[in-house]
Amino acid sequence: MGKATGFLDYDRRENKAVEPIDRIKNFKEFHSGMSKPQRQSQGARCMNCGVPFCQSAMKLGGMVSGCPLHNLIPEWNDEIFKGNWENALKRLTKTNSFPEFTGRVCPALCEAACSCGLYGDPVTVKENELAIIENGFKNGFVKPVIPEVRTGKRVAVIGSGPSGLACAERLNRRGHSVTVYEKDDRIGGLLMYGIPNMKLEKNIVDRRINLMKKEGVVFKTGIDIGKDITAEELTREYDAVVLCCGAGNPRDLKVKNREVGGVYFAVDFLKSTTKSLLDNGLKDGFVSAKDKNVIIVGGGDTGNDCVGTCIRHGCKSVTQLEMMPKLPDTRSESNPWPQYPRVCKTDYGQEEAKAVFGDDPRVYCTTVKEFIPDENGNIKAVVTVGLEPKKEEKSGRTVMSEIAGSEKTLDCELLLIAAGFLGPKDYIADAFGTERDARSNISTPEGSYKTNTEKVFAAGDARRGQSLVVWAIAEGRAAAKEIDEYLMGYTNLI
Repeated sequence: MGKATGFLDYDRRENKAVEPIDRIKNFKEFHSGMSKPQRQSQGARCMNCGVPFCQSAMKLGGMVSGCPLHNLIPEWNDEIFKGNWENALKRLTKTNSFPEFTGRVCPALCEAACSCGLYGDPVTVKENELAIIENGFKNGFVKPVIPEVRTGKRVAVIGSGPSGLACAERLNRRGHSVTVYEKDDRIGGLLMYGIPNMKLEKNIVDRRINLMKKEGVVFKTGIDIGKDITAEELTREYDAVVLCCGAGNPRDLKVKNREVGGVYFAVDFLKSTTKSLLDNGLKDGFVSAKDKNVIIVGGGDTGNDCVGTCIRHGCKSVTQLEMMPKLPDTRSESNPWPQYPRVCKTDYGQEEAKAVFGDDPRVYCTTVKEFIPDENGNIKAVVTVGLEPKKEEKSGRTVMSEIAGSEKTLDCELLLIAAGFLGPKDYIADAFGTERDARSNISTPEGSYKTNTEKVFAAGDARRGQSLVVWAIAEGRAAAKEIDEYLMGYTNLI
């Protein structure tokens, strides 16, 4: 431990953010870094606990608290404090394949479990992590790791999101020949088209992809496995196949007049913006929210991304509907540390909506009951209805039930569905003959990534269900370890 009293000597300081009213003028990342001495003082705040909950990933109270990758957080915080930036990078990348992604988009489960947060402010773990990797790239510490010996084994990875990339990176460094297949025109999956630029600029993704290419990973875009290439062809050509194709089935709404125009799934809306931004600087070819009253169904991260994107388009208004009640602003007694805090979080999109329109865009305990079309069959308004929790007599479950007479009609020319996902696309799972679980995800035995089909493995959202980038990376790395043992009879991957 570098400075025993660091948590007492230094206050938590975070990277500065561009003010909402200014940052909405573009799609650029809006946080700036800090000087190395300032960052070193933030590293010094780490207490090097005897039991570091930050790296535990324990399930407490039904939620995970601590890092799913089991990052060696106290170790690299200590290296930051001492100014040993290259050593910090070595300890960080021992467990995390892509800190530049998690350092930007992870909700920081580690900080929720930080001991400093018990009575004060947690360590800036997420920002420290980002500072380490960006310093590594800037100073040439991050270099291609090219295996000295190839094993002769070939692996196909289906999908180039975080789980697919993590799996490919580990297997390639082990010496296997890895080919990644991506159905879209660019590599990155969720990282490329699911997360807006203001959270993750795409040159950051490209930088990692180019590094992996130098290491020997082969990428093929515009190929939809199960359609363009059959499962039989793939399993015949490769020694192992990994399904990292994500949870691609968006959850739909069952409402009256669902067929009206102007209703889009959030993932398609966000993708259209990012693709247009990259292709032509947002001149055309995207679903525009400009001058429209927008309603977003879903109160999660994707819904928030839609809020921020619509504001940058120049929407007339934006409303975000959330079925569940608003969480408390502070921890309740039933939600003690180190459980993940069940508290209301105001994210960047909501901050921007407040700055532009004066109010938080979220409306709680509310859902859509009906779409109202105009004379051309496009949406012009929605009927919403209030909800309240009620306990079912038979099951004993608490469900959200409609409140009679609570209907309201809201103007709406663009509606975005951000209600989550229901497993991978059926045609991919069906093509490989993989079994599915009760939630429509690809099924594997407990603690394993091997499917019921010979040679075929699964990882990430396709196996786990819709989740976080950090979990996808963890899944990809764990699957790589199991695949390596399957191919070689043993493994030295961690």
